[in-house]
Amino acid sequence: MLKVALTGSIGMGKSTVGKMLTKMGVPLFDADATVHALYAKGGAAVEPLRAAFPDAVVDGAVDRAILSRLVLGKPDEIRRLESIVHPLVGEERLRFLAAAEARGEPFVVLDIPLLFEGRGRAGVDVVIVVSAPADQQRQRVLSRPGMTEEKFAAILKQQVPDAEKRRLADFVVDTGVSLAETEQQVRDLVGKLRQKAMQQGTD
Repeated sequence: MLKVALTGSIGMGKSTVGKMLTKMGVPLFDADATVHALYAKGGAAVEPLRAAFPDAVVDGAVDRAILSRLVLGKPDEIRRLESIVHPLVGEERLRFLAAAEARGEPFVVLDIPLLFEGRGRAGVDVVIVVSAPADQQRQRVLSRPGMTEEKFAAILKQQVPDAEKRRLADFVVDTGVSLAETEQQVRDLVGKLRQKAMQQGTD
């Protein structure tokens, strides 16, 4: 089974591309949705995070905005957070892969926001990078509730530059165009991935 990583910097349209893939019937593991579930009341991350960041847990769930304020711009705290959350996300990813393999899926897409910031391409066969012009990225991010210039700058500082991600990608989806044009790029890409998965199966 071909394992495809979907990644891209903040505000590049990765979630939009992920939804398009899902609509086209592609099995997608959404790391961010998994984190939301882990942070929700009863989620596996709540108690470990309560121990590490007591102020971030409100009414039995992790408050992402508070947690973000506690770790942003603090590399040691970010590492502490990642040491708790990444293994839990990894367990969920393994469950997703095992289920897809059992169904005989030719390929799956793993939405991994910080692919290059983490272990790089370890464990995946193909990398898709979602990208858009810097001015569009800025406009999208600053229109989000609670986002500021300072917060955006701090997030960008932690991420591998878009140009570098594009250079390392196997495929790039440009979301700086209309939704219809983006969807066509994604449809073409799904066709290429199916072909690649078939070739891998016959090798």
